[in-house]
Amino acid sequence: MRALICGAGIAGLTLAWHLERAGWEVEMVERAAAFRDGGYMIDFYGPGLQVADRMGSRPRLMEARYPVNELSYVDGAGRRTSHLTLTSGLEEVVSLLRGDLARAIADDVRAPIVYGATVESLEQDADGVSVRLTDGTSRDVDLLVGADGTHSRVRGLVFGDVTPRYLGHQVAAYTVADEKLSRQVGTRYQMLTKPGLMAGAYALRGGRLALLFLRREPDPALSDDPAAALARHFGHLGWILPEVLPRCPNPPELYYDQVTQVEMERWHRGRVVLAGDACQAVSLFAGHGASMAMAGAWILADELAAARGDVPGAAVRYQARMAPAIGEVQRFGRRFVEWMAPSSRWRIAARDLLFRLAALPGGDRLFVSSLSPGGHNLITSRPG
Repeated sequence: MRALICGAGIAGLTLAWHLERAGWEVEMVERAAAFRDGGYMIDFYGPGLQVADRMGSRPRLMEARYPVNELSYVDGAGRRTSHLTLTSGLEEVVSLLRGDLARAIADDVRAPIVYGATVESLEQDADGVSVRLTDGTSRDVDLLVGADGTHSRVRGLVFGDVTPRYLGHQVAAYTVADEKLSRQVGTRYQMLTKPGLMAGAYALRGGRLALLFLRREPDPALSDDPAAALARHFGHLGWILPEVLPRCPNPPELYYDQVTQVEMERWHRGRVVLAGDACQAVSLFAGHGASMAMAGAWILADELAAARGDVPGAAVRYQARMAPAIGEVQRFGRRFVEWMAPSSRWRIAARDLLFRLAALPGGDRLFVSSLSPGGHNLITSRPG
């Protein structure tokens, strides 16, 4: 059996890892010119971590993780206004860069990756899919997987125009080299919030600092000059921002996009199947996207292994197993918007009060458990 996976991100790489070990001949195509390192910090746990354990990836993740031991909010002068100490004994969470997670998977994937190309066109029948790539080459495969993100080319070709659900915010992330600021922030995630604005920072190895920006914006259109837009909206807020905003790079070093969710009634058509953010994006607010991507890839591979060549049937069962959990996590993400990026001063004050209550004995457990997006029971044996 031959598979072409469009998209060499976390979902695509995880699926390739499982399919090739099940005896499939796998090839990947990625529109980026090279492997995408970096990205923003993620809290990786739950079903994704269970899949990583099955893949033997935990040692690599432990090497790449960052010891984030505190969440804290600061004011424009850098003074801490509220904080939450992350204690042991809670559900295991591995904090690491999204790119480091992808790298840990990619290093164990044998499938070749064609960079700088994507799917140009496709035709399918009951026996297979004929795919033409943008580099002029063609493939005949038994399965085409669109794991190419929220702006999926494969989704557009097969399902037409599917507009992601815009959650009213835009996000930007980049990294700067600054040993002084890296030491100042330390092993904690620091955030400054004003109504409709959030800027966060955390220290990385090698004297680097990772930055994340969220901005409430009713208009989904992205600025043609994202660095100028960041400076205009965040430059007056103080803290470390006057030092880091002038060093904002251009894409692709700068990640700049809408905050969206992808909701679809069907994730598959014949021998074409969508995976990861192409069909199940939960958004930055849900904070569970990488975990769900790995869980979905594992479930798809599990169903394909049991299907004995019935790719369409495997796709139906994959969605039936995965979609309820994705819906739960997406609903959590929409509820969490006002927590992560409060729209008013009183909501910021309420959040700070909750942080102070969480500092009371036992409060951290109740607080963290209330922020769990669910989907924890996905990685079980195949139903039936």
